[in-house]
Amino acid sequence: MIIYNVTTNIHESLHDQWMIWMQHKHIPEMIATGKFVSARLVRVLVEEEMGGVTYSTQYTTDSKETLEKYYLENAGTFQEEGQKLFGDKMLIFRTELQVISEH
Repeated sequence: MIIYNVTTNIHESLHDQWMIWMQHKHIPEMIATGKFVSARLVRVLVEEEMGGVTYSTQYTTDSKETLEKYYLENAGTFQEEGQKLFGDKMLIFRTELQVISEH
């Protein structure tokens, strides 16, 4: 199992708009690609010097191959939409994680 982790710092001025977009549009559309089996949105409990509010969105997929398929077929469209809506008021860092065990 692979977790595609997207850490986002969103400026306070667009926070509420971003949160609505994430929960009601972006995350459901990511799941609808058929490449992710679940998603979790969590707040990062660290205050950044640059300000803003930081979140981690964790999308679970079955394999690295499925994630690669997402990159090829869907990622560009999703990234363009986020950039168009939030521009430089949103900073994103992406990480791929492999689940070793769950207890």
